[in-house]
Amino acid sequence: MSLLLADWDSQNTSDATDWPLARLSDLKADARIAVVIPARNEDGTVGGIVGRITAELAGFVDELIVMDSLSSDATVSEAANAGARVHSVASVRPDLGVRAGKGEALWKSLFVTTSDLLVFIDADLTEWGPHFVTGLLGPLLTEPSIKLVRGFYDRVLDVGDEPSLQGGRVTELVARPWLALHRPQLGGVVQPLAGEWAIRRSVFERLTVPTGYGVELSTLLDVHSAYGLDAIAQVDLGRRAHRHQSLHDLAAMATELMAVAERRRLGMPPDSSDLPGVNESAGTVALRLPTPERAWTERAIPIDERPRAVDMGGYPV
Repeated sequence: MSLLLADWDSQNTSDATDWPLARLSDLKADARIAVVIPARNEDGTVGGIVGRITAELAGFVDELIVMDSLSSDATVSEAANAGARVHSVASVRPDLGVRAGKGEALWKSLFVTTSDLLVFIDADLTEWGPHFVTGLLGPLLTEPSIKLVRGFYDRVLDVGDEPSLQGGRVTELVARPWLALHRPQLGGVVQPLAGEWAIRRSVFERLTVPTGYGVELSTLLDVHSAYGLDAIAQVDLGRRAHRHQSLHDLAAMATELMAVAERRRLGMPPDSSDLPGVNESAGTVALRLPTPERAWTERAIPIDERPRAVDMGGYPV
């Protein structure tokens, strides 16, 4: 590890146990905190996540929001019954249209929250704890220069019972190699695509946001470009388990990430459709995937990005 990365790692990496609730409650002062949970068809897990945050972080978290991304199951009722305020992406600023993606849910959360600090937690977690929330907030509450905090953890994998610090397959095969080639300064970020992260509202509202899975990578790259490496911190959250996706779903995710990365590598504006293979009118790329019957199926992968929220008329609501 270079001296630069070693210095950043020693200064900007902490453990969730460094940030107990009692300590953060003293540090919070007038800061307002929102926990946002994007969810699509997660009725089996979202209620438990909301319930634990409600029970264990009451009085500390000011806004607990579930952003429903067009679910067809009982996600909305499970989240509401557990104590969250639930908003559908279709009902938040309908004048701006609606997309079915994680980034869309996070972007639209800006229009239904008022908090200074935003914590994002995935809705499919099966092994986690409220220390995810407090751990991610620690660096933001203690150091004004920190803009973005990324989590990392031992992931419980599908094969065997031993957890691993490695990221998911898209992290290790797409994101990390790309960062090594084009942003080596970010080589010390343990899990650059971690779904648990926190950011200052004043920063997030001034970033363009991919509507799909590219939001984690875009945010990391854009904060690094605008504020430098020292504005980013990471926190060891311990152990995490969640539902894993199929390889074809991961291929779709990888396509989104590559579009996000290429736009930023080439210095292209976020609304540019000049990437090869882009359907300009639809803002998608056609991903061809083989079927077990030795035929082809085609998936339209959205790669469009939402503009800065502060530039939207009527913001904040």
